Amino acid sequence: MTQNLKSRSERPWWRDAVTYQIYIRSFADANGDGKGDVEGIRSRLPYLKKLGIDAIWITPWYPSPQKDHGYDVADYMDIEPDYGTLAEAERLIKEAHAMGIRVIVDLVPNHSSDQHKWFQAALKSPPGSKERARYMFRDGKGTNGELPPNNWQAVFGGPAWHRIKEADGKPGQWYLHLFAVEQPDLNWENPEVRSHFEDVLRFWLDRGVDGFRIDVAHGMIKAPGLPDVLDESNATPEMLAAQKMPFWDQDGVHEIYRDWRKILDSYEGNRMAVAEAWVSPASRIALYLRPDELANSFNFDFLTSRWSVKDLKKNIDLSLKAIQEVGAPPSWVFNNHDVVRSVDRFSLDLQPGKGETTLDRHGDVRKLDLALGRKRARAGALLMLALPGGAYIYQGEELSLPEVRDIPEDRLTDPRWEMSNRTDKGRDGCRVPLPWKSAKDSGFGFAGTASLDPNDAWLPQPEWWGNYSVESQDKDPGSTLNMYRTALEIRREESGLGDGPMEWVDLGGDVLAFSRPGNFLCVVSFSAPVQLPKGEILVASAPIQEMLLPADSAVWMRLKK
Repeated sequence: MTQNLKSRSERPWWRDAVTYQIYIRSFADANGDGKGDVEGIRSRLPYLKKLGIDAIWITPWYPSPQKDHGYDVADYMDIEPDYGTLAEAERLIKEAHAMGIRVIVDLVPNHSSDQHKWFQAALKSPPGSKERARYMFRDGKGTNGELPPNNWQAVFGGPAWHRIKEADGKPGQWYLHLFAVEQPDLNWENPEVRSHFEDVLRFWLDRGVDGFRIDVAHGMIKAPGLPDVLDESNATPEMLAAQKMPFWDQDGVHEIYRDWRKILDSYEGNRMAVAEAWVSPASRIALYLRPDELANSFNFDFLTSRWSVKDLKKNIDLSLKAIQEVGAPPSWVFNNHDVVRSVDRFSLDLQPGKGETTLDRHGDVRKLDLALGRKRARAGALLMLALPGGAYIYQGEELSLPEVRDIPEDRLTDPRWEMSNRTDKGRDGCRVPLPWKSAKDSGFGFAGTASLDPNDAWLPQPEWWGNYSVESQDKDPGSTLNMYRTALEIRREESGLGDGPMEWVDLGGDVLAFSRPGNFLCVVSFSAPVQLPKGEILVASAPIQEMLLPADSAVWMRLKK
């Protein structure tokens, strides 16, 4: 393989970065109240340094009523009191930088909380006012406006419109909420909204953040006239829509990101933004990654791949082809806070986002084979980390955490549960607080030195949680944690990994294999063992004997010249 590649130090950091997603409420609890916090993150920076990641992405830490665990923002320029203070956040950023760890924060521009001062002012103001113009208020249809303005449905279930009572107590206008009713959509056709978020960007950039993860980056702009969804049988919007929706992926979003790019470029240090753009095909993702727009976008076609050679190779090829045209690096991801964990998905052959019922989304527990899921998730990790570009790891992925499926119904917190009339248990199962220690005291170490019963964490931790703890895996050379540490160390040392070229290698059978610069080869087996070529084993997801890679396993190796 010919190599015409700048050294890692010469490339913008985000083209290669392995970023660790921190779901702040569930990562580490410094004060023992059962909820994660800023100081908890700071206390675990040495762990993250040892793991070998390049950056952390922190889910929303802003003041919020927590109706959607921070994705309902009441104030974009402060820290949620449950999580700490602005001074503590600034200290975290400074200490992370001292350890060589970049910091990305979550930005939620499609909607705010209904407790945001803007929305509260809108409720007190009349139709047509400047206060209402910041949101998507509309008159209803029908004789007395009793019908919603259109047939749009909310992602979390039910209608996407809510009717308010006006100041005189009479039924009045409707407002749009593509998610929970407490999350009113902002009106991005309003220059005041655009100006405010530019101020938000500068506020956090001034405090040293290295980038932003943009929530629902394919939303914000709605089709002119807010037309009905034509196929009412498919009116409930999945994030990755099979059809063109009038509220997703409108061309007008790109004007917003061109303006944001100018702000990011005005700061030193290669500041960046990564889009949560649930769009398909990959050619649509590429539009967000043009040189004058955003640096990265999550690869959701890859995330939703089944454990099969056909699906994975197809989605890798399509992604690489699409982004090469705009000069952007890919960003690979198998897990996040919105989907069933890969251990379960790969065992049950699930596709996240598909299906409208709990059984469809979470699979049949009677068929769950955790040992098989763990094997496949470990192999998938090595596949992901060997591909060109950057990668995102969701907290607990490095521990092979499975989905927690037995959360009592009275403890479920995801708004999907109530908005689906209690048919969809939602995303709580992948958000249970991390197990740091094997013993139950201090919530398996989640609460640090404080006493915390596992049942008193904001989401209850199961009795078996300690089996997956950092403590139990730390000194086990065969653990998933140490596999990740080894792979990330190799990745840092190999200039040909991260951004750069790859070539598929035909090893026959039900196998994915590709080479990278430096005689590097990644091989992933699926249904049967694979005889490996001669070379040095660098890291493997399963034991290898006589150069035979077991089924559902992966290996990194250096080929003999």
